[in-house]
Amino acid sequence: MSDSLAINTIRLLAVDTVAKANSGHPGAPMGLAPAAHTVFKQMRFNPRNPAWINRDRFVLSNGHACALLYTMLFLYGYDYTIDDLKSFRQLNSKTPGHPEAELPGVEVTTGPLGQGIANAVGLAIAQAQLAATYNKPNYELFSNYTYAFLGDGCLQEGVAQEAISLAGHLGDGLKLIAFWDDNQISIDGATNVSFTEDVPAKFRAQGWEVLSVKDGNNDLEGIAAALAKAKTTNKPTLIRLPTIIGYGSLQQGTHGVHGSPLKPDDIKQLKKKFGFDPEQNFVVPREVTESYAKHVADNQQVEIEWNKLLTAYTKEYPELGQELHRRLDGKLPDNWQKALPSYTVDDKPVASRKLSEIVLTSIEKELPELVGGSADLTGSNLTRWPDAVDFQPKSTGLGDFSGRYFRFGVREHGMGAIINGISAYGANFKAYGGTFLNFVSYASGAVRLSALSGHPIIWVATHDSIGLGEDGPTHQPIETLAHLRALPNLMVWRPADGNETSAAYLRAIESKHTPSVIALTRQNLPQLEHSSIDKAAKGGYTVYPVENPDVILVASGSEVSIAIDGAKKLGSEGVKASVVSIPDFFTFDSQARSYQLSVLPDGVPIMSVEVMSTFGWSKYSHEQFGINRFGMSAPGPEIYKYFEFTAEGVADRASKVVQFYKGKELLSPLNKAFESIH
Repeated sequence: MSDSLAINTIRLLAVDTVAKANSGHPGAPMGLAPAAHTVFKQMRFNPRNPAWINRDRFVLSNGHACALLYTMLFLYGYDYTIDDLKSFRQLNSKTPGHPEAELPGVEVTTGPLGQGIANAVGLAIAQAQLAATYNKPNYELFSNYTYAFLGDGCLQEGVAQEAISLAGHLGDGLKLIAFWDDNQISIDGATNVSFTEDVPAKFRAQGWEVLSVKDGNNDLEGIAAALAKAKTTNKPTLIRLPTIIGYGSLQQGTHGVHGSPLKPDDIKQLKKKFGFDPEQNFVVPREVTESYAKHVADNQQVEIEWNKLLTAYTKEYPELGQELHRRLDGKLPDNWQKALPSYTVDDKPVASRKLSEIVLTSIEKELPELVGGSADLTGSNLTRWPDAVDFQPKSTGLGDFSGRYFRFGVREHGMGAIINGISAYGANFKAYGGTFLNFVSYASGAVRLSALSGHPIIWVATHDSIGLGEDGPTHQPIETLAHLRALPNLMVWRPADGNETSAAYLRAIESKHTPSVIALTRQNLPQLEHSSIDKAAKGGYTVYPVENPDVILVASGSEVSIAIDGAKKLGSEGVKASVVSIPDFFTFDSQARSYQLSVLPDGVPIMSVEVMSTFGWSKYSHEQFGINRFGMSAPGPEIYKYFEFTAEGVADRASKVVQFYKGKELLSPLNKAFESIH
């Protein structure tokens, strides 16, 4: 088989795929086909076992070019058919408009530009950490490379630059090779209208190796040589690949071929130019699939040899081998949860950020898969256990690659995308990242993709309210929880004490497909009399029970103890009030309706109490006590008093709720005419 036949097959399949859908991006696949052919031809992977842990990873950061990726996966025998290509971008197809992680052969969900290359940095970090932890002399179990294609749009996104900067700092040992599709075109037209920086110089300044290919459209030897050279350096490597977008089209080199199907006459001349029948569509020469199938067969033998290596490794290093097998099976250690601390009402008040640190310190030895760090706020987030080793190049003297603690720097968005990549690698990584809750908003794009992709990462989000005090409204999250709670498939925990903090980590670490945000206080919280890990793990429960209450107060986090104080004051005034803690909406919503109604029953007015936006609380309460404005700069206790989040303020409003609803028939807010679509 000639290389040109394979490359032109790739180009034309991508063109036909986009044309059939009458939607998509043909230009980049046409320009990148030579690079894709060259890269895949030397990658290690097995379409019959796409989850093989030591496979090379391929990330299409410019995800709009996904017709290229689907074409490559189809030609190499992944679980795609020609009909899947023909149903591109159609309802319930296996070939959606941008790559999604649940699809065979797709490593991460890409589409929002810049996320993919940041994920690729995470994938490379995961490989390096596993290699440093488990590889032994004569047992190189983890040796795979991560390859990424990215375009000018990715390079302009801040999330990409954050991750690229960190990768350059980590430097020696990251097996990461990125191809820059330098076609000088974006949606607005030529990139010179907005993007004229010296990209190679910028990468070199950030610590990357930079190589160049003269002609990305035709110079296969140059592409292969650059790949080979990239593997001789320990640095992450950028390969500049000058290409012509829409190569061969009548519109080649223009933005007109970027995001629209080619016209029929253009497709015909293109096929004729490349030696194909202009009247036929979706042509797959047998020589191409046979050649690619031979590479797959060779790779399958590589995987067989790797499995033998793992068997021998397990005999020589039984403890590490068993641990590794457990992780590869996606299992947690037996009884790991017994390490979670529990508390009684007699234990002293502690800030939940400190309670979080106690949990991490208690469980880290039980969970070698637990890795994480902070965006330059380690001393505030309390995310580092005392004897943690930093993940750093050994040459720096700051740690080594077996380290499990990451110094992400002031890069919240990059951190979020990187821990998504670590999670996507496999080996049951439980990856977390720390910052202030308000600055999780900086990373909202990565958080959304965690939820969409099913990466069960954990955000340790401290300084969760006006209680952080003097830093003021720029740092005090008011709307952040409402935003996060609105995301599908995301747990948002706001624990009220030590047991609830342990429950949050229990659910977060057990999760296989749902990420978590754990919102934590700066200020101390009392340990609650009726809390427990088991109760809190249901997402909501009655924490201060009274028989036949006149009103139910429902709260989260630091306001639960205030609500209890308010309930006690009401009791002294002859009003019976119970208190419900809902540390996580998502988990509570997953409980049986009968349980939910036992907590929030019919016939009783319910008032929510939380020092942030009331948005979203109407699903659990008839009335809401919150803050629908920005915060203030003052000591935390003073701000609480100003906004009347005190026992007196709660009791006063709850009394008004009782009077307003007195004598009225009242259904629980949980009762609806129909359920929302899940």
